[in-house]
Amino acid sequence: MKKAKTESKPKRLRKSDDAGLLLQENTRLKQELRRRTKELSYFIMFGKALSSALEFEKVLRVIMDTARKMLRCESWSLLLVDAPRKELYFKMVKGPTMKLAKKVRYKIGEGPAGWVAEQGKPLLIPDFSSQWQFQPKEFHPHVEARTALCLPIISKKKVIGVIQIINRADETPFDENDLNLLSKLVDQAALAIERSELYKKMADLASTDDLTHLYNIRYLDRVLEMEIKRCKRYSISLSLIFLDMDFFKLVNDQHGHLMGSQVLVEVANILNNSLREIDIVARYGGDEFVVVLPETNVEIAGRIARRIRNAFHSYEFLKKEGLSLHLTASFGIAGFPDQAKNKTELIRLADQAMYRAKVMGRDKIFLA
Repeated sequence: MKKAKTESKPKRLRKSDDAGLLLQENTRLKQELRRRTKELSYFIMFGKALSSALEFEKVLRVIMDTARKMLRCESWSLLLVDAPRKELYFKMVKGPTMKLAKKVRYKIGEGPAGWVAEQGKPLLIPDFSSQWQFQPKEFHPHVEARTALCLPIISKKKVIGVIQIINRADETPFDENDLNLLSKLVDQAALAIERSELYKKMADLASTDDLTHLYNIRYLDRVLEMEIKRCKRYSISLSLIFLDMDFFKLVNDQHGHLMGSQVLVEVANILNNSLREIDIVARYGGDEFVVVLPETNVEIAGRIARRIRNAFHSYEFLKKEGLSLHLTASFGIAGFPDQAKNKTELIRLADQAMYRAKVMGRDKIFLA
């Protein structure tokens, strides 16, 4: 009887061990299910947010907000590639001040972010003490980096930016699971970035002139409406310059339409270089241009018109083509609310003043 009892005891222990292992596995599976469910919910929200974000800046903000929530990090940053200079610059930063980050640029290949941009590969550093490639100070302006995750944003097979995630909020190291999770998010985001670039091109086509890349009439109409509302709300002035090139038809007749088109491109460059940052210039049609001068009375508008006229006087058109033509323009100025009472009247009065300048001998500036 004693022998039977001693044999049954190990069996009960095995059953107990099996039950314990089963409980552990069940707990692990539940935790894994909760984690996967949480990740899925993040990706569903991420997809919806990306669907409604068409502009590049908003897409970037959605990416970083989702990455921060998924990985619960202490600080993060997003750098974009400045292709002509072969550098990375900070576009968004959470943690250190943006003012500090704006001063920092990395050459492609320099530091961890530069390495990720050059290689097009992610970088996972669970613990700085167990690797030799990079040091915490190289993640400047982030301070006291303990663990880091760095991923390239790739669009159309080119690295356009780098995401840096620094330090978990719970002070545990980043791992392969975090890397895979963020990689999926970035892959999904790349499509949204491509879509935002396409949206921008379409928006630009809808608001800019194909030849001169100045704003077109459609955009001019919208911006005038907005500026006049602002004038009414804050009791400020708005001026408009209407200008038309003198004897432009002769350029087309004597040198051909291709040369005429090049002249218009050069006119656009002169206008952009002669105006302030707040001013808006649009091609009205043919060789007519309109300049919108926010918060500007007609007296100051006259000075700006003279500056543009002087720029025309000193400029040699089609110099690279071996022609070196000297061309002038006629200017008309009108102001709101002193002269015009609405958008349509403002354009009409400036246009009429420009025609007066034509009649009075061209290369002149007339006030409505």
